[in-house]
Amino acid sequence: MGASLKDNNIDDSVDIQISECLNPHNPKSFFLFAGAGSGKTKSLVQALMRFKDSFGYGFALKSQKIAIITYTNTAADEITQRLKFDPIFNVSTIHSFAWELIKSLTSDIKIYVEGQLKEDLEELNDAQTKSKDLNNKTSIQRAKKIVSKERRLKNLPEITQFTYNPNGDNIKKDSLNHTEVIGITAHFMENEPLMQDIIVARFPIILVDESQDTKKELIKALFSLQNNKKAVFSLGLFGDTMQRIYADGQPNLGLSLPKDWLLPSKQMNHRSDKRIIKLINDIRKGVDKQEQLPRVEKADGVVKLFISSRDKDKTSAEELVAEKMSVLSKDKNWLNADEVKILILEHHMAAKRMGFLDLFQPLYNADKLKTSLLDGSLSALNIFRKIILPLVDANNTNDKFAIARIVKLNSPLFDKKRIESTKNQLEYISTINNHVEKLLKLWEDEADPLLMNIVEVIKETNLFSLPGDLKISVSKESEDRDDTDEEEIDDNSQSSVEIIEAWEAALQTPFSQVFNYNEYLSEKSRFATHQGVKGLEFPRVMVIIDDEEAKGFMFSYDKLFGSKGFSATDIKNLQEGKETGIDRTRRLFYVACSRAEKSLAIVAYTNHPETVKANALAYGWFEESEIEII
Repeated sequence: MGASLKDNNIDDSVDIQISECLNPHNPKSFFLFAGAGSGKTKSLVQALMRFKDSFGYGFALKSQKIAIITYTNTAADEITQRLKFDPIFNVSTIHSFAWELIKSLTSDIKIYVEGQLKEDLEELNDAQTKSKDLNNKTSIQRAKKIVSKERRLKNLPEITQFTYNPNGDNIKKDSLNHTEVIGITAHFMENEPLMQDIIVARFPIILVDESQDTKKELIKALFSLQNNKKAVFSLGLFGDTMQRIYADGQPNLGLSLPKDWLLPSKQMNHRSDKRIIKLINDIRKGVDKQEQLPRVEKADGVVKLFISSRDKDKTSAEELVAEKMSVLSKDKNWLNADEVKILILEHHMAAKRMGFLDLFQPLYNADKLKTSLLDGSLSALNIFRKIILPLVDANNTNDKFAIARIVKLNSPLFDKKRIESTKNQLEYISTINNHVEKLLKLWEDEADPLLMNIVEVIKETNLFSLPGDLKISVSKESEDRDDTDEEEIDDNSQSSVEIIEAWEAALQTPFSQVFNYNEYLSEKSRFATHQGVKGLEFPRVMVIIDDEEAKGFMFSYDKLFGSKGFSATDIKNLQEGKETGIDRTRRLFYVACSRAEKSLAIVAYTNHPETVKANALAYGWFEESEIEII
């Protein structure tokens, strides 16, 4: 492997270095290289607990906190629990942290947003003036953006306070979107001395996890803050440049840092068996000089590349791979679908395999619904997931108590004042029961009703409250729609028409697809994306590679494995030393492969199996015996 095996504690000195940087009387800033499976979270927690023992009391007296910024809510929850919910640690995602800093600055935000809107409108109007065809798709979309931004600019003075949900789509009139919150925070942090004073007074130490994927404008602002306040402020960045998979992260983070920064590096990979670590070391070879070591007691592990023609039945191919891996690794759990994590490139690859593509596709294509669709917070969809689905389950088991509880908890018809004002309460309750029966009758004789049918019954009976976009979409004629509702779902950058049309398509799908979508969202789902599993680990991993099914443009495994030629842009970027799609794909491949603990199967679908095999061998990533065309 190039590096020699040592004992499992070779990184202990790194943990001590981190602790020393957090001394508020002598703050130091650092970038910690922490590769896959390096025990980064453990090091972070240990350093913070040492800090608490030495300086926690003084911090608490001054109402100061250490800010720990993570990439996901799941990571934030895990760190919070491991820190025993201690109040001197403020653990949050980057968007939550940014909003906390600016949410009370309404007048300042207004000035910023007004300036941005005027700037955007000037650019859009200029482009529209130069357009030779105002009826082409680009010009029509641009015209919609102009109308939307002009309307937002007009409504701006009426806003008394901005709203923002870090986990939602933020489509109300007074909402800020995710990009704006980061942009405003970065601008204030970098350009307002008072903001810098406030941040350092509240958070003398800021630690950023997955810093290579944190928005580059915010990283730039944090560097500016650290440079201006280094005598009283410590900035700690945790990350691995090889695991940067999002284009808005800071390229080459960790290089060209100020000379007074410390650069500790963790060498151990505590997660994976030896063969898997050798593979990921080989994948990153030539990108940087970082190389990981396995734990002394780790087994050899199993890696296998399976190559299949794209015209094969993929479900059968993946079942065959699982069978072969079971024999190869002598692990029968490969035959248990729930025990194998399948990593796909895009969510709709899972939607296709799990049977909710018709529901997923139109909502995913609406830009401002995408975030909530992927994290399960889309309110209009949650009426089906969190109310109708449990109701149907209770009906299937004939649990009348559960049915009554669900309806009573969620129905506006059970409003206390409404019931008290009713003359004949028994008759009123009987009417509600009839409404419930009418709804549940849609599933009679194992029927699978369309979502539209369900919404129509709910609207007719007023059994549950319908979100505005469902009310609009269920209307038969466009003239029935309420213009106020359309304005309410304006997304600050697009016409609401896109959202309405997305729902109209989604509502034509059967309810069973909601069940399948809900299964995908659960932590027990066997599918996840290459990008979405950063920080996670699984004993058995199957990485699915298929550019055609993924339909993306940011990554290209066909180019990485040489079955597709470079584009003119790729060649130009290579000549100019700029990042290419091949670079991004290589990093993504590293992330996906490094999730495996014991055994790893890579399934590559291609039009040129022999070419992929030859190039995989040429890379030196696999032995001939580790590649099989199926």
